[in-house]
Amino acid sequence: MIYETEEALLYKAKEAEGRTFGEIDQSGRISNPKSKGQLGQIIEESFFGYEVNSKAEADFANLGIELKVTPLKLNKNKTISAKERLVLNIINYQKEVMTTFETSSFWKKNQRILLMFYQWHPEIQRSEYQVIRSHLLTYSEEDLLIIKKDWEFIVNKIKIGKAHELSEADTVYLGACTKGKNKESLRAQPFSPILAMQRAYSLKASYITGVARKIIKNDDLVSISTKEELKSKTLEEILQDRFQPYIGKSLLNIAYEKEIKINKSKSFVAEFVSALLGIKGTKLNDIEEFSKANIQFKTIRLEPNSLPKEHMSFKNIDFIEWSNEDWDESWLKNHFEQTKFLFVIFEFKETERENKNRELYFKGIKLWNMPINEIDGRLKDFHLNLQQQLLSGVHIELVPRGKIIVAKNDLPSSGSNGLCHIRPKGRDGQDKTLLPDGQMIAKQAFWLDKEYVTSVINRKE
Repeated sequence: MIYETEEALLYKAKEAEGRTFGEIDQSGRISNPKSKGQLGQIIEESFFGYEVNSKAEADFANLGIELKVTPLKLNKNKTISAKERLVLNIINYQKEVMTTFETSSFWKKNQRILLMFYQWHPEIQRSEYQVIRSHLLTYSEEDLLIIKKDWEFIVNKIKIGKAHELSEADTVYLGACTKGKNKESLRAQPFSPILAMQRAYSLKASYITGVARKIIKNDDLVSISTKEELKSKTLEEILQDRFQPYIGKSLLNIAYEKEIKINKSKSFVAEFVSALLGIKGTKLNDIEEFSKANIQFKTIRLEPNSLPKEHMSFKNIDFIEWSNEDWDESWLKNHFEQTKFLFVIFEFKETERENKNRELYFKGIKLWNMPINEIDGRLKDFHLNLQQQLLSGVHIELVPRGKIIVAKNDLPSSGSNGLCHIRPKGRDGQDKTLLPDGQMIAKQAFWLDKEYVTSVINRKE
């Protein structure tokens, strides 16, 4: 069926709201649990009445509108988020470098997207998933300026023969995600003999979350950049401009100037960052660019020797999950592939021995993501080696230390690979978790080595 006007298409799309896929399906696809992409195909065939295809043009070509069916999930804190990135068209490395943004395959197919959101829930069958909102996505001028820079970054990387080094976290809103059955889905690139993973354009899950928060929850996100700034600067350059006036000042002086109360709570960094960005009182998750780009914050405190005071911690490890998961589906791979980190860097100018009341000084920021060669190299090796160790059994030894007995283990420690390690992160020694072999061990977390963090913040890019 051909929809002659945008209004007619959107009127039809609204009719799906509140209906389940089981009610919509007329093809029997819902009964096949192995049918990949079946929910989108059900909407195409049974609801809009057109045959499933893989054309280069938009689904509703006469209107220039692409159709995407995508899941949202309800979080424990009652917020909503996209369950996954929105995968778009496959990047043809050979052809895309011959285009401009306006003539690119991305823009031709995806300049307007009809999003049909459904609510995903792990405890119910897919036939019971319900369409909750239909929305025509047209990019704001500010978003489009960022997306265009993302596209240029991706294509420029192909042009310099580094398509094999593309990573989702390289960019802000528009990603280049892997797309293929497995790691053997490789493609030739035009300016290098190295085969590159097949990739597709994608709107990041965080970007889709930001869109959903606005249209479904009416969340009021606060922007830190202007249209005029985005015409000539990247988001990182804009951030550097915001923080530059405070570099070299003591934390005490900044806190006094910006009326921030210094404390050791986890909320302090958020308050500090929002104050320096000129939006004091705004939660970091409510900053539009940070929310849509999945930018997470990490505080670094450097000692006078230029090393961080501590290693950098991440979430606690579920060893049972780690021992059973596939690398490609692992939290570790996906977290570092899809996350940008804003390092907020302070420094001590004296040692603690020299001055117990020493002051912290603001040194600056760095927007960083782990390079894909590091993810596919040392990080992957770490995951696989730890997985093998967990399956073989972790050695735990009780060792006297003065009047107490401590439990030592042979899990990878700092310095073992120059990148990351495992170390305790629990309330105390009695806060334990289960190993695959049945032993109990003090809760452990994933950490980046402080020496590696130092090399990252000192790297000139």
